[in-house]
Amino acid sequence: MPISPKISIITVVYNGATTLEATIKSIASQSYKNIEYVIVDGNSTDKTLRIIKQYEGVIDQWISESDHGIYDAMNKGIDLATGDYLWFMNSGDQIADTTTLERAINCMPDADIYYGETVMIDNAGNEIGDRRLKTPEVLTPASFKKGMLVSHQSFIVKKSLVDHYNLKYTYSADFKWCLKAIEKSGNICNTHLVLSKFLDGGFTKQNIVPGLKERFRIMVNHFGLLSTLYHHIFIALKFFGFVVRHKRF
Repeated sequence: MPISPKISIITVVYNGATTLEATIKSIASQSYKNIEYVIVDGNSTDKTLRIIKQYEGVIDQWISESDHGIYDAMNKGIDLATGDYLWFMNSGDQIADTTTLERAINCMPDADIYYGETVMIDNAGNEIGDRRLKTPEVLTPASFKKGMLVSHQSFIVKKSLVDHYNLKYTYSADFKWCLKAIEKSGNICNTHLVLSKFLDGGFTKQNIVPGLKERFRIMVNHFGLLSTLYHHIFIALKFFGFVVRHKRF
């Protein structure tokens, strides 16, 4: 029989009454059954808690309390999770389809990381197009010299390989967290699947400038100043080329 590791899917939410239900439904509909679903709510003041309570039958653990930002909330999710793997699917984001997780895990037994592509969606769940950055065929730490080539929502990682997010970084702690996990990994599986649908206009886009500044500092720390400057020439060219072609970023 195929191995069915427990996958802890963690949703971080704050005032997500208009976005959370679609996320919950995408997780509840998965054909893969060994899922632990954890929701970390930041003490929402809208109808988010009502939605959580409505779906308590498919939620294994949830908490609602104030936090110190999105990465602090994610750290709480890590502490609550008991699965073999972690997958962050925040409010408004969705798993690509009902068989996605099953097909991803079956790609390779006992991989350290499973990764794939990401499609952007709007508030109504309509697909806008592919994510600007494409995943590499082979994912290594050096891949991140070209930016965060794998979306955080399309990155399933063994819990044993990760620590908490570094709260020194307010906007790009996920970049450093994923990079460190890749550095520790031996078996990394490119699923060649679209794993997630990412809600456009969220935390990352709202804070794109400070986020890019933080990411630049992280890249300098990992790869050195000259390498980071060199690769940013191509990052900038690709960014502006994408914006011109697609009228979005």
